[in-house]
Amino acid sequence: MAHTSSRTVIDVDRLNISYGDFHAVKDLSFRVEQGELYALLGTNGAGKTSALETVEGHRKPSSGTVRVFGTTPADRRAVRARMGIMLQESGFSADLTVAESVRLIGRLSGRTDSVDRVLGTVDLTRKADVRVGQLSGGEKRRLDFATAVYGRPELIFLDEPTTGLDIQSRDALWAAVSELRGHGSTVVLTTHYLEEAQQYADRIGLMHRGTLRREGTVSELTRQLPASIRFSLSPGTPPPPIGARAADGTAYAAETFRLQADLKLLLDWAAAHDVDLRDLSAAPTRLDDVFRSIETEPVPTPAPTR
Repeated sequence: MAHTSSRTVIDVDRLNISYGDFHAVKDLSFRVEQGELYALLGTNGAGKTSALETVEGHRKPSSGTVRVFGTTPADRRAVRARMGIMLQESGFSADLTVAESVRLIGRLSGRTDSVDRVLGTVDLTRKADVRVGQLSGGEKRRLDFATAVYGRPELIFLDEPTTGLDIQSRDALWAAVSELRGHGSTVVLTTHYLEEAQQYADRIGLMHRGTLRREGTVSELTRQLPASIRFSLSPGTPPPPIGARAADGTAYAAETFRLQADLKLLLDWAAAHDVDLRDLSAAPTRLDDVFRSIETEPVPTPAPTR
């Protein structure tokens, strides 16, 4: 195994997970450093849930190694109190009140905190004595987050954290995440809201069909695909310096890794020739473009497991 720094919180090395003949995760390797927000994203059936369940200590790997805080996540006594997990569905008892649910998680996790402080973070103070079964979907999601961050754990897993939340609640959740990171917490995020990963993640891993296809910062990932420039010209206009003409003869599209330079070239040409660039748009590559691109790539063959 490669050298792991003292700041490495999660170290996954050649992880393989199989269910019978189905190979769900294939030679997966990644690291998460202390204080990072790492987003592990994937297409449906990519294997990210199985991978994270193993990192969280809920599943045993078929082969490979997983280390959390330098030890196996199966060592519950060593890692559980340092880890907060927000699942897609928590399964709280409908008969417990909100405050009782938070207090219970605190006792189970072994962490200490103020129930009032945690409920205030997610704007559930007024719901403290309300039974969980009477909460709305968004309120239950905020309760899920509250129990995950009780005691400001060193490592926090957020699985689709903002599903069902309104804009104000989403903003409040991400503000709370920022505060936690300010205290040194490390965060692992899974989400289908790619704009959230693009905005908040330090690094992103993209999985598809069990393998890690891309990893890096948003800038590193998006630089791998060209940006686009689109515009239309009036009939009879001289050919522009960039772009391929569409079938209708007036619309043009260009893909470029030199967006600023090519856009300037086009604008200078239009000014020199007194040309109106109708419907002009210049769009940098986004994370969802990278996400779509991995679905069309061939699946790599994993190395033999040891």
